[in-house]
Amino acid sequence: MIFKGGQYKPFSNTEVRQISEAVMTLLEKGGVRVFTKTGREAFRKAGADVNDSTNVVHIPRGMVEDAIDSAPSRLVLCGRDKKNDCILEGSNVYLGTGGTAINVLDLETGRRRPSRNEDVRQMARLMDALDNVHVFTINVYPNDIQNTDEVDVNRFYSSLVNTSKHVMGGIYSPKGVREVVEMASMIAGGMDQLRDRPFVSFIALMISPLKIDNTYGEFICYLASEGLPVVTPTEPLCGTTSPITMAANVVLHTAETLAGVVLTQVVRRGAPVICGSVGSISDMRTMGHLSGPVERGMINAAVSQMAQHYRLPYYSTAGMTDSKLVDAQAGYEGGMMNLLVAMSGANYIHDAAGLMEFDLTASYEKMVVDNEIIGRCLRVLRGIEVNDDTIALDLMLDVLAGRTDFLGEEHTIRYMRTEFAANTVSDRTHREEWEAAGAKDTSVRAHEAALAILNEHKPMAIGADVDRRIRARFPHLR
Repeated sequence: MIFKGGQYKPFSNTEVRQISEAVMTLLEKGGVRVFTKTGREAFRKAGADVNDSTNVVHIPRGMVEDAIDSAPSRLVLCGRDKKNDCILEGSNVYLGTGGTAINVLDLETGRRRPSRNEDVRQMARLMDALDNVHVFTINVYPNDIQNTDEVDVNRFYSSLVNTSKHVMGGIYSPKGVREVVEMASMIAGGMDQLRDRPFVSFIALMISPLKIDNTYGEFICYLASEGLPVVTPTEPLCGTTSPITMAANVVLHTAETLAGVVLTQVVRRGAPVICGSVGSISDMRTMGHLSGPVERGMINAAVSQMAQHYRLPYYSTAGMTDSKLVDAQAGYEGGMMNLLVAMSGANYIHDAAGLMEFDLTASYEKMVVDNEIIGRCLRVLRGIEVNDDTIALDLMLDVLAGRTDFLGEEHTIRYMRTEFAANTVSDRTHREEWEAAGAKDTSVRAHEAALAILNEHKPMAIGADVDRRIRARFPHLR
């Protein structure tokens, strides 16, 4: 089923045009500092004004508009299993994990510890079983892998063998990203097959304010030249790396991610690219980054509206919390944000499941809770179906004429499993039943659900022969 957003629009049409005008002026007159030589040469060849002494690239309005036209308006994040394909276009909405947290809440002790490669595997397997979570954006960093060149291929391999859903991830080294591409092509059966059905995609960040650094810039140029999907998100923070007002933040957000979109198109016209936003606000008491404020949802919903204006696929963020526990704060911060951004029509919302504590920590239990929250968000997007059968006028007239009630009617049986959002972890029993079952709170029930999934769920495997060849080619796989 495809879920449609677009019910929440922070801007009027006039305001969208005003924001867009400011974006074009900022890119043309202010420019972007581009620290990748490959990127500067691509911009120069396309006709941009490039200053090699300052690394500033002034991007003409026409070049931005041409890149928007040439970038695909429709992009499919494929799963290894086709049933998991996510079609990013218009106001289609999908949600997934994300964050590359450096800690996890340990399933046995409940205490925070550094994340390991085993957590990548376990998180992917847990997510594979959560019906409402559509994409696995690799959400933890393997601190036990010391060689940076070995991080990328280990993270992607550990993910791919534990989920048949699309795998997206940040990347850390030139050698690493090339190994991931080679490994994925081996699984796909060749590079042409991988380009045709890309079941992996990559994240290469813009740096606020208005910078493309050498490392991420080279990643963008390489991936665009290979014709593989790359996200160019940015994370300006109100009050520190962007002006404090949300309108200004949206302008900066949009300009920065469009700079990444333009870079992909001057490298390879038609290259698959997803614009993106990850921004938030700063805690003005400490100057620290905040992950859970409702304003973060408003900002990312607003950038969603801009992406739809440009008809570009859009990667957003929502669902996080600044809480250190899977508690009420984690629920209301993540839930409100997920609903706001989903209702804006953001195509792919990452960080939507499992992330907490200023984006530093991932929680198995929160993934389970968020799966239910996302299910309720999707139910809102599905709306209320209105037709003769759902209005059920004849049934009501029959009951009023003397039939007993609605409970035993065929109409009730037909709709009872589909009309309401599924309840997977919330408690809806009477107090006496709840007490008899151990008086467990939500986090305990989620803990038990996560353990059961990890003990029982068997994800779709990679073919044994392909797996042997991958392990022989990359002996540093853990």
